[in-house]
Amino acid sequence: MPLLGRDSMSGETVTGAHVVVHTLEQLGVRHVWGIPGGAVLPLYDPLARSSSIRHVLVRHEQGAGHAAEGYALVSGKPGVCIATSGPGATNLLTPLADACADSVPLVAVTGQVDSTALGTAAFQEADICALAAPVTKLSRQVTRAADIAEALNEAFHLAVSGRPGPVLVDVTKDALQAPTAVAPLSAVPAPPSSPAPDQAAMETAAAMMRAADRPVLYIGGGVLRARATGELRDLVDATHIPVVTTLAARGAFPDSHPAHLGMPGMHGTIAAVGALQHADLVIAVGTRFDDRVTGKADTFAPHAKVIHADIDSAEIGKIRHADLAVHTDARRFLTDLYKAWAHGRSTTAHESWREQLRAWQHAYPLGYEPSREGAVAPQEVIEAVGRIGGTHTRIATGVGQHQMWAAQFISYERPGSFLSSCGLGTMGYGLPAAMGAQLADPHSPVWVIDGDGSFQMTCQELSTCVVESIPVKVAVINNGGLGMVRQWQDLFYDGRRAHTTLPRSTPDIADLARAFGCVGLRCTRPQDIEPVLARAQAVNDRPVVIDFHVRADETLWPMVMPHSSNSAIQFARNMSPAWGDDA
Repeated sequence: MPLLGRDSMSGETVTGAHVVVHTLEQLGVRHVWGIPGGAVLPLYDPLARSSSIRHVLVRHEQGAGHAAEGYALVSGKPGVCIATSGPGATNLLTPLADACADSVPLVAVTGQVDSTALGTAAFQEADICALAAPVTKLSRQVTRAADIAEALNEAFHLAVSGRPGPVLVDVTKDALQAPTAVAPLSAVPAPPSSPAPDQAAMETAAAMMRAADRPVLYIGGGVLRARATGELRDLVDATHIPVVTTLAARGAFPDSHPAHLGMPGMHGTIAAVGALQHADLVIAVGTRFDDRVTGKADTFAPHAKVIHADIDSAEIGKIRHADLAVHTDARRFLTDLYKAWAHGRSTTAHESWREQLRAWQHAYPLGYEPSREGAVAPQEVIEAVGRIGGTHTRIATGVGQHQMWAAQFISYERPGSFLSSCGLGTMGYGLPAAMGAQLADPHSPVWVIDGDGSFQMTCQELSTCVVESIPVKVAVINNGGLGMVRQWQDLFYDGRRAHTTLPRSTPDIADLARAFGCVGLRCTRPQDIEPVLARAQAVNDRPVVIDFHVRADETLWPMVMPHSSNSAIQFARNMSPAWGDDA
């Protein structure tokens, strides 16, 4: 049988499995992540003979899904993962839910038992389409080989259309094995244009900007998905409106820009939180007013009118009433808003407002207690990772205190430089997402900042990195416990620490890394932080893992307590900022 991907295959009789691979090739797929199993085994024979697709054998299906997410976030193309039926498919549910929450284009291809056995509780049968339906844009089962190409074509189209997200295609084993003719793949449709913003609405938005004394641009991950960072920069450079970027939008606007106030929300900067609480106009772009940003929703931005622009009309007005709703993608919105503003430009520069924000930045900077002998500060480690990596490095994180410190203490200057599980908060996300990011862009170094708890959930993917020559570097912020959960126990459960301790010696993370074939290093003294990072940075042929033993009882600040107003944010225990008369 000839190699797949040749136009001459059109009209030949092949199996449905060959059609899967041929279609993926025609759709431009170059990397897939997966694990073979009985129901999907027919697919792996032609996949192994593909001349253009590299299959990466992961050690757990969750790793396949998160790797595909990391690939998608960096490349802008749908990430592809493959799993067999039953437990293989159900292990993909977490990354599917993660991709759904963070609007990541993902296509999952799963094997399924024979169509004649559906509904019989056959070995490794699971109704994955029903299970995945709430966390996918579409979950489709294919039982005929003749329908495979069209189903995959639709999946890729849907994954990137409108608000991006995950799509599942479940193919029965007999469909993979059945003979069928290879038909020419219909033209891959370009994603449909987003709805054009109403020009009267854009003129209204520009007028609201001119009338505002305390405007803020509240930027979400939709700006990154729409590749609209240049348009955002143009608007801010022209209007000088202050900017806050959510966790999902870190890197969408340069941290070094004087208009950038940092991250808002539960663990945001005082200046970013204060700006939203005192604003008289909030321009929300590609964001969904997440509870971690708003705090108690009915107290969020109490003085502000809201302009809300989003590609997903269901998000507009869902949490906070929009005084002006604009259904379009971030790129079109920012482009047209700039044009409308420039057409009737005002000379108002909001100088007094910006002076107030600078005063808050000066009075309440992010900070921490420096390392002492025998007590390494986790924030100092993370700052050092950011310095040694530089702005060309991509940072992937797990979930927990280390994730927030990575968002706070590293400067992000370009899109795609920060990868994290934002909406779902998936521990174990960091390492596999870094694998995908590294293969999507082999020329940019990738560092993982992980916690010891988060790291142990997917650390088996170190084996994947070694075998596949993916030279990611991992800084494990090892505080001997589930740091974020322990912090909440200390704050809200009178310090009763129930099941949040993880002994640092079990496992020995540096030894574990060496067992996988990585370079395993350990750092327990402040004076060794820079040397051990430099040593890791010099290794380019295999993964490096550094086990940083940090202070065990560190608390993450600033913090808005759950169900509280953002105006009551604390920059240290029982210490809130002096907001002024209109707090």
